[in-house]
Amino acid sequence: MENLKNRKAIITGGSRGLGKATAIAFAKEGIDVAITGRNEAVLQATVAELSAYGVKAIYAVFDVGNYEEVKAGIKTIIDTFGSVDILVNNAGIAAFGTLEEMPVSQWTQIIQTNLLGMYYVTKEVLPHLLTQKSGDIINVASTAGLTGNASTSAYSASKFAVIGMSESLMKEVRKQNIRVTTLTPSTIASDMSVELGIASRDSEDSVLQPEDFAELIVVGLKLPKRAMLKSASLWSTNP
Repeated sequence: MENLKNRKAIITGGSRGLGKATAIAFAKEGIDVAITGRNEAVLQATVAELSAYGVKAIYAVFDVGNYEEVKAGIKTIIDTFGSVDILVNNAGIAAFGTLEEMPVSQWTQIIQTNLLGMYYVTKEVLPHLLTQKSGDIINVASTAGLTGNASTSAYSASKFAVIGMSESLMKEVRKQNIRVTTLTPSTIASDMSVELGIASRDSEDSVLQPEDFAELIVVGLKLPKRAMLKSASLWSTNP
């Protein structure tokens, strides 16, 4: 298994939920971590937690759906770290409602954040990975990107698109020793899921937890460089 110590990682939406759990799992492996988000106070608190593991932890405040902010934020992170080895595209939003009922502005905002936000961040990080001819990109999709359901048209559309973009990128860069992994987790008791009322933290024995998701990412990163986890779905054993 690969040793991850001293690698540099960027995690979007890294101050809470799945992103924070992944950042903590990385810090435990000795990975220096940069997290991004829109709430500076929460980012600062998470960075303080990460620093306690003896790694370098930094943050950048930006909205992934704003390309100019992304460019500035990613540049600041890489200038500070000097390099980047791992990108976890985790930032995302969700809202549910029928196609007829959901306002156009909300529908398009989900696409802007979940799809274009991932594209913007990847576009700014990828040249650095191509230059060093190595790296890992982990794109967080969802089982909602595998099967559409009533009242999920915007969220499902964004995650279906993420899967297509991610798989296309994987085929573009794999010969440059860059691994692209698409993850499609089922419902996890993340902050977002709890706030939306689709998960509860009261049943840890039966509901997937953010730490389960983070462990999957670490396992994929530790695979020998000759091996790549192309895609994976994470499901609870107690539906």
